Amino acid sequence: MTLVKICGICSAEDALAATALGADLLGFHFCPSRRQLSAEAAAEIVSVLPGGRPKLVGVFIDAGEDLVRETSQAVGLDLIQLHGSEPRSFAAPRPVMKALKVRAGKVPDPADWPDPILLDSWTADSRGGSGEAWDWAAGRELIGRRRVFVAGGLTPHNVGRAVRQLRPYGVDVSSGVERQVRRKDPELVRAFVQAVRDADAER
Repeated sequence: MTLVKICGICSAEDALAATALGADLLGFHFCPSRRQLSAEAAAEIVSVLPGGRPKLVGVFIDAGEDLVRETSQAVGLDLIQLHGSEPRSFAAPRPVMKALKVRAGKVPDPADWPDPILLDSWTADSRGGSGEAWDWAAGRELIGRRRVFVAGGLTPHNVGRAVRQLRPYGVDVSSGVERQVRRKDPELVRAFVQAVRDADAER
């Protein structure tokens, strides 16, 4: 089953809706972003989630190890997503998902970064999520041998095709299920999750 990560969660309402609609992971931005949250705000959101909640992912860009550790403890993160130029020696307090940026059809070498890996599109003005699609064919080889999340420009309209073509470990969406910045649209989240499950059923 393809894992579904709903990223850029900014409210308890959206976290509860994504949970109810079948998200496997919820992502919180602790980095410069229009969806950035403080650790305190994220912890307050997490406090309303039911037992058996989705896994919690903290997104960081070149943050210090102390900040990542303190935020992880305050929020109860399950996974640390590193979206900057962090070295492999980065001492994260939880398992890491390293984001690699696909540029001009080329996928960076994941070297000895552990699974899962996240593939996103490169943009000149953004080190975080771009919200833009990339040539999925470029990631096919890596996706075939590693546990990879596909991100970048996914929507309810194209995620099923991505899952059918690539069979990734997971898919990651933020702006593609928003009604406006910092507000998810429950119907878009529902359609996104359903499109993934429909594609999974065709395996």
